[in-house]
Amino acid sequence: MALFSRCRVDPGSDISLDDLDPGATPGASRENGEQALPELSRKLGTLVQQLWADQRYALLVILQGMDASGKDGTVRKVFSGVNPLGCRVFSFKRPTPEELGHDFLWRVHARCPRRGEVVVFNRSHYEDVGIVRVHDLVPKKVWSARFDQINDFERLLHASGTRILKFFLHISRAEQKERLLERIHDPLKAWKMELGDIEERAHWSSYMQAYSEAISRCSTDHAPWLVVPADKKWYRNLVVAQAIIHELESLDLRPPPPHFDPAAVHVPD
Repeated sequence: MALFSRCRVDPGSDISLDDLDPGATPGASRENGEQALPELSRKLGTLVQQLWADQRYALLVILQGMDASGKDGTVRKVFSGVNPLGCRVFSFKRPTPEELGHDFLWRVHARCPRRGEVVVFNRSHYEDVGIVRVHDLVPKKVWSARFDQINDFERLLHASGTRILKFFLHISRAEQKERLLERIHDPLKAWKMELGDIEERAHWSSYMQAYSEAISRCSTDHAPWLVVPADKKWYRNLVVAQAIIHELESLDLRPPPPHFDPAAVHVPD
């Protein structure tokens, strides 16, 4: 069984993140995983080039998870062999007044990939059924209606040629603490550290409940959720890389024929 298949949440499943082990590494060893990743990254780079040339499909990759779960690290490691020409990464921050003046998906739709492109969301529209729920930023009747709205939105994207993979990077509370401590004492990371990340730990159980329901309600055939054990960075990266490669390979990507006859072209000395 492919590693990512173990992480996929079947449509209609009712999962609880509390029941899933963030430190699990079924089906792989660290040595083999770390050795495999560079080649997987190169393979992904080739497939993204083929996607760019093919121009029939787009790929949206969503990375969601608690603070320090490894969203940035996953992008660096998995996409290290990808030409930036066909790939963008976007990180959603607190909504601006302009964005708040529209529906919650307005700013998300504007950032989705066009055909031929890969876009990675570092956090996403799932914040609008996560943090807003935990902190009572909108009434329950508002955020609870968003599950169906998200499913409809993602169905529209799929019907328009966008393939969607959603990864919840599942980290344990203990591992998060270790990584936050590392950030505090690392000058290259401490400058962007927000103390609010530490304060959010007080809401851990509420976040687990919110994300469990979001994953259960919004894992579909056209936009599946994968809950990836993320305590071991090498395993997290391996699963994400394999899943993306599998999705792109399933598209039978092929570049269009040239608009000229190569046999008839002469390049002068």
